[in-house]
Amino acid sequence: MKEELYKKAVTVLENNWKDSFSIPCANLYPFQWKWDSGFIAIGFAHFDMPKAQKEIETLLDAQWENGFIPHIIFHTDNDSYFPGPNFHRSDLHPLSSKKYKSTGMTQPPVIGFVLEDMYKISKEKNESLKYIETVIDKVFFNHQYFYSKRDPQNEGLVYIYHNWESGTDNSPIWDDIWATMNPPEYTFERRDTTHVDASERPSKREYDHYLHIIEIAKEHNYSDEKIAELSPFLVQDPLFNAMLIKSNESLINLYTLIGGNADKIEQLEKWQQKGKASFNAKLYDEEIGAYIHYDLRNEKPLRFLSSSSFAPLFANIPSQEKAAKMVDVMMDKFGGEDQYLCASFDPTSDRFNPKKYWRGPVWINLNWLLFYGLKNYGFNDISNRVKKDSIEMIEKNGFFEYFDSRKEIHTDGKAGYGGNHFSWSAALLIDMLNN
Repeated sequence: MKEELYKKAVTVLENNWKDSFSIPCANLYPFQWKWDSGFIAIGFAHFDMPKAQKEIETLLDAQWENGFIPHIIFHTDNDSYFPGPNFHRSDLHPLSSKKYKSTGMTQPPVIGFVLEDMYKISKEKNESLKYIETVIDKVFFNHQYFYSKRDPQNEGLVYIYHNWESGTDNSPIWDDIWATMNPPEYTFERRDTTHVDASERPSKREYDHYLHIIEIAKEHNYSDEKIAELSPFLVQDPLFNAMLIKSNESLINLYTLIGGNADKIEQLEKWQQKGKASFNAKLYDEEIGAYIHYDLRNEKPLRFLSSSSFAPLFANIPSQEKAAKMVDVMMDKFGGEDQYLCASFDPTSDRFNPKKYWRGPVWINLNWLLFYGLKNYGFNDISNRVKKDSIEMIEKNGFFEYFDSRKEIHTDGKAGYGGNHFSWSAALLIDMLNN
């Protein structure tokens, strides 16, 4: 059965490949997405390394002159997605890519650890290292952008200025921020709800908030200084920062293998030291027993549990003692016999919704991070359960974007939601099956 599933996963990736990059899935997401590309490259690395390398190359080719990498690159004209290039207007920023239209937002910085994973998977280590040498400085430049432009208090923690930058688009965590805003009612035509059930997507009013934040950024030509000063949404996100810290660690390892680059390694180590210390001091909540988000605009912690709360396990951030406490919390709230691990939001909360995007469903990319994070700390049984749950959900429903966390719903193959034949679900399944 697993061989059959593996073949199906390969087919999903091959069908979503478009000459020099992948789309997350047909219709719903017709362009290249930043963190999707990273996860997709890991899947390709297992059976088609040239495609894995091309995926990353194409993404990095859209890097701006200040090191920024956008979250969507609009390679083609396609009106099936809103908001598209004409809304985002990346050309407003003086240093944006002249070659590609894109958004003026980013996504979790996964490319550093993706390159290290590609190297580990590779059967031709020397060839892979030569390839990495051609792209690694762009990734370092991207990290430099974050620490110089997105860390106004010089804490070693970077902010996101839009919920889409978190990757966890409509998480209930943001509800408290929306309550501080009153954006205008925008008139626009949604495209996502023509492809999937509206009950699985953010609401129209939520979209008003999303567009309003972008309008503010556009008004100031996507200036980082102005965004830090004026954006109503300014958050230090444990998932985003954990991805950055994990990628720093991978860049150190890869630069060490390449040789030279002592100055870059030294800089990365400084970022690591400061970042990890601030992460544990500011984002760990003793009472909750896990990491939480911090609202930098309103200077207050957002005290909610989500799958992002456990992502720091993947980046070796908590001590063994903290990790043990986090795992207890996860199993207590998210790990019941009737639940698949790991729901994207606290199933015991009244804001939990097991069908709606990032308000409760299980996502394979967060499960993949947890699979390795739990293994890091020696929680092998739970790590294996995360893997088993992920495989089972895909076996029962197909390669969906996200899945219902309630086991009882998985009886008729209709507990997979969002886009089907979804690239990162396929790519990361391939990786887990190989481990």
